[in-house]
Amino acid sequence: MSTTRVPAVEGWFTVPPEGSDEQPALIGTRCSLSGTYFFPPERVMSRAPGFADAELEEVTLSRTGRLWSYTNAGYRPPEPYVPVTDPHEPFCIAAVELEAERIVVMGQVVAGVTVDDLQVGTEMELVVDVLNTEVDDDGNETEYLIWKWRPVTAADTTGGV
Repeated sequence: MSTTRVPAVEGWFTVPPEGSDEQPALIGTRCSLSGTYFFPPERVMSRAPGFADAELEEVTLSRTGRLWSYTNAGYRPPEPYVPVTDPHEPFCIAAVELEAERIVVMGQVVAGVTVDDLQVGTEMELVVDVLNTEVDDDGNETEYLIWKWRPVTAADTTGGV
């Protein structure tokens, strides 16, 4: 039996090899003329006003930022959401303004962090976590990973793979 780790959404974030010191990162694009950053990565054309013909460069985005806004997902989202627990347990969703690019990226917050643990301005970092696991007929597992946000102060105690 073997386990393979893959991004649930290919091309949106990196998945470091197991056992490496590498950190996960979001993948975005940048308009070559305006300098505007996009996440998810824009593959067709720059959406920066007046720069539709500019080239788009793939870039690795900041792993850290400040909590811009947050909410509690107290209801079970509709499909294609993959339930983690039954019955549904609320989780937090965060909008984080990336440190260097100054764009806001939404994502789920790691398990164990509640709205009581968050406040606007909190420093957050990107981690990867298992979304779901599938097992084939030979017993081989595929872990589908997603990015999540974690308060930097919780870095040693909660969530992330």
